[in-house]
Amino acid sequence: MAATTTRTLELLSLLQSHRHWTARELVERLGVSDRTLRRDVERLRELGYGIESIRGVAGGYRLEAGTGLPPLLLTDDEGVAIAVGLRSQAAAGLRGAEHTTLSALGKIEQVLPPALRRRIEALQSHSAPAPGEGPAVDSELLGLLALCCRDAERIRMRYTDAAGMPSARSVEPHRLVPLGRRWYLLAWDRDRDDWRTFRLDRIADVFQTRVRFEPKPLSEEDAVAHVRSAVRWRDRSVRAAVHLDAPLAEVQAALGSWGRDAYASTDGVGTVWPVEGESLQAVAAALLWVPPGIGCRVAGPPELTEYLRAQAERFAAASAHD
Repeated sequence: MAATTTRTLELLSLLQSHRHWTARELVERLGVSDRTLRRDVERLRELGYGIESIRGVAGGYRLEAGTGLPPLLLTDDEGVAIAVGLRSQAAAGLRGAEHTTLSALGKIEQVLPPALRRRIEALQSHSAPAPGEGPAVDSELLGLLALCCRDAERIRMRYTDAAGMPSARSVEPHRLVPLGRRWYLLAWDRDRDDWRTFRLDRIADVFQTRVRFEPKPLSEEDAVAHVRSAVRWRDRSVRAAVHLDAPLAEVQAALGSWGRDAYASTDGVGTVWPVEGESLQAVAAALLWVPPGIGCRVAGPPELTEYLRAQAERFAAASAHD
């Protein structure tokens, strides 16, 4: 009986850690037969857990969404991690989650053993929060993206870059990374064919495609390093949006790999080419890649506008001499 109970609890833990498991995956994880797996699923259903059976080639089992939550199975470390996270959140706050954070924290700490509560107090009193304040992030968006990362589900979304230019993105979300009081999504951009880092407060209109993808190999350490590198680059770089009077296909053909981040403008006629550089000179030099005969306008910080105007006057004066 003890072995059966242990196995059933292990099955429940697996179902809680992932939205969908195929029957074959569960059989291999638990080391049981298909028949034993079906019996264990029925035991959990009798205990009140809503478990949905999915037929087909990729069929399997998953916990039903939208039903009352039976008691969660948490290890000591998981309980401590959740309570510490909620305490930190109660101090920092996700937008729209202030009351629910404190309510959840009270419920969890009420059932924790005294030893674990002391551990949480020690962790909280001897750890410093990250300095600075960041923009508020919608808690519903954070939870949605976390699920998409966990379940390897492709999404479409709208993203507004640092220059204020919106674009439509189709991405494969990999990991959420908190950094400097901001949340970032590391994802594989299917249009750019490369890793991209997105600030959550600039993401909108997320659409779940229900299409699963095979996650690309990237460790947690490499993911965090990738986000840190991207943030360092953006913090020290000058950014601009070059509006070109030509269709996207023509611009990308002319720019080659330099135009991989270009996208069609909202009017569907022109093209927007995001440009970044470590200096005003670097961004100005990128404009030399614009093909002759294609009109362009540059949207960027005021100092870039002043620099371009000064250089235009300088070159005009230089060309006036024989």
